[in-house]
Amino acid sequence: MNAKNTILVVEDTPDTLELVKVTLTFKGYSVVTARNGREALDAIQKERPALVVTDILMPQMDGFSLVHRMRIDPETRAIPVIFLSATYVTPEDKMFAAAIGATRFIEKPIVIEDFLRTVADLLSRGALSDSKPLDTRKFYAGYRQRLESKLKDKASQIARIQSMLKTLSEDEKMSFKASLQTAVEERDEIQQLLDQIRRQMDEGS
Repeated sequence: MNAKNTILVVEDTPDTLELVKVTLTFKGYSVVTARNGREALDAIQKERPALVVTDILMPQMDGFSLVHRMRIDPETRAIPVIFLSATYVTPEDKMFAAAIGATRFIEKPIVIEDFLRTVADLLSRGALSDSKPLDTRKFYAGYRQRLESKLKDKASQIARIQSMLKTLSEDEKMSFKASLQTAVEERDEIQQLLDQIRRQMDEGS
């Protein structure tokens, strides 16, 4: 596998993972996949991809932690990273993503033409020359703030859906119940990550 043409795609949603993989493969890129940050770190060590395309909200290790780990390691510091996200899309989220070393940020749903243009641009530029890791204390502080903010957003979203369900007929409730389940799962993922980061901060203090 040609590392100069290899892209690692990190995504826990099967449909999105398949879409990105097929799109890149069709354009002639070699694609390696992972379902979370932990799997991604293993894949990076084995494959040394030229580019990483990753979701942010994922179980076990999310995109924020993945990029921080990459940037503090001299061997992976120069690999460019594209963030894909439908959850972390506020200006504050994007500022934090840039601060920790994300090279580009693309909101979901993905516009294929723009995505492929960004991929081609980053690959043509090659390895990063000025990527410096964010201080670990600053990373944890900013990361915790992003998680706490997103947890509040998810709680509000769940409350809105639950309130709406009370006004709908049984036939109308089906799609909203699916949205509620997704929101609850995402809230639980964020809560688990927040619990982890709080423990790490307590241990380091």
